[in-house]
Amino acid sequence: MTDIPMIETPSPNFDERSLPISLLVLHYTGMPDAASAINWLANPESKVSAHYVVTEDGQIIHMVDEEKRAWHAGRSHWRGIDDVNSASIGIEIVNPGHEWGYRPFPETQMSALIPLIHDIVQRRKITRGNIVGHSDIAPARKQDPGELFPWGQLARLRLALPRPTKNLMDPHWSDGGFMLALERFGYDIAEPQAAVVAFQRRFRPELIDGIVDGECRAILLALLLPKPMGDD
Repeated sequence: MTDIPMIETPSPNFDERSLPISLLVLHYTGMPDAASAINWLANPESKVSAHYVVTEDGQIIHMVDEEKRAWHAGRSHWRGIDDVNSASIGIEIVNPGHEWGYRPFPETQMSALIPLIHDIVQRRKITRGNIVGHSDIAPARKQDPGELFPWGQLARLRLALPRPTKNLMDPHWSDGGFMLALERFGYDIAEPQAAVVAFQRRFRPELIDGIVDGECRAILLALLLPKPMGDD
């Protein structure tokens, strides 16, 4: 268990894991304020929870023990795993989200989130490719933590996969070929356009149009190419 200071607000919404921990899933709360989100996650009627909540002013709320299966991912899939809740730790990041006034994540919040992520992935040996957003694992249902989330800041600290920018080459895949490559990378492609949008939201947030173009193909190819020894 982490030694990072946090506030204990237990949620009753958990059960037992059936898989080893291999994923970290980042969410935004998508509610008007932190109190509403924390109360909802602690309410037995909500049937939802997370292991941690990080507020905009940098407080960390601990809600479910990491050894237990919190109910944050819902119907989701990543790299062959369908019971993402069993295989993951979930962090809710306080932000009103697209429904209530989506806004950038303040530095105070990120300064609390980053050490928490680092602590979890070091203890649990979670690879960068398995540090994902809710929209990555549930592209047809979710869009959080969204296009304003600073994935690049995490990537510079080796806490997320970086967006490829150098020596990009368009492999000129067909749309079907792109979808197969996207599935190989980890996404559920049952709803193809939703999967493309989720990929763009994560790796090309300045243009989220659901259209497979040369830049999307080149970014995905670079993500799939073998990495140097010791990378992930």
